[in-house]
Amino acid sequence: MRILKPTRANIALAAQALEEGKLGIVPTETVYGLAAVATNPAAVKAIFKAKGRPADNPLIHHVADLDGAKELVSEMPEIAVALAHRFWPGPLSLVLPKSDKVLLAATGGLQTVAIRVPAHPVALSLLQRLGQPLAMPSANPFMSLSPTKVPHIDAKLSKKVDFILDGGPARVGIESTVIGVEGDKLILLRPGGLSIEEIEAAAGQAVTIPKKAKRILAPGQYRRHYAPKTRVRLVPSLKPSQAGLVLGPAEGPNQREMPTDPVKYAQRLFDVLFELDELGLRVIYVQRPPAEPAWRAVMDRLRKAASEAD
Repeated sequence: MRILKPTRANIALAAQALEEGKLGIVPTETVYGLAAVATNPAAVKAIFKAKGRPADNPLIHHVADLDGAKELVSEMPEIAVALAHRFWPGPLSLVLPKSDKVLLAATGGLQTVAIRVPAHPVALSLLQRLGQPLAMPSANPFMSLSPTKVPHIDAKLSKKVDFILDGGPARVGIESTVIGVEGDKLILLRPGGLSIEEIEAAAGQAVTIPKKAKRILAPGQYRRHYAPKTRVRLVPSLKPSQAGLVLGPAEGPNQREMPTDPVKYAQRLFDVLFELDELGLRVIYVQRPPAEPAWRAVMDRLRKAASEAD
């Protein structure tokens, strides 16, 4: 495994390794991703094996632009095109009917595919150099915390890849928002780095928010996910003796004061959980954020880390 600075020469080396069917770890604005050429059956299979990921859990396909996305779908409704123009590159994944070019193994056996254009210069340069879509889930063992910087990457997983492109800390800090597009209907499949309110404003219509997924239609829909090794508990407030995340001033040595802005909180969330996970604590306590729509994505990650039902 090679840790590479994102120079033009190293991006070319990374593209060559991917073309040869190898796996790599690539920075995006959300989290670091475990990448393979999406049209290579053996490489896609290797992603699932490396992560210990269930075969029914779809992989998000990353492309360089809207034209690349259109090659992967059998149809793209006007509303999907409008959202792509507004939010790509960015932390929005659209789930659409797949074309024959997309492997069933990469979609969890579904006839739909999740697609996005990442807003990170390294990922975009690699995709442009490669000229092919990348299947790229988060670069972590299944159900574990997603890495937002290279030191977070699991040591065992790093041994299963050919390279890691170091693009610095992820700007968004949590995974993309996943929206299913069914005709002119928009369905929230996973909250993430783009707020539902922004999507609704751009679309001029409401996004349907299902109470509970009947089956896995997108990544991140398992009850337990994004979890540190240490047990996580959500609580109204922390005692000074309790370690964890607080929204006010930290009162204990192992408490971390988190931003009261949900976007900034999301940027720091996984980084702080990684830090506390290394301390050998019995429990990481998290002060429950406000029950407001702006906190939807953060609460989704916290509930899944704590295995707390919605």
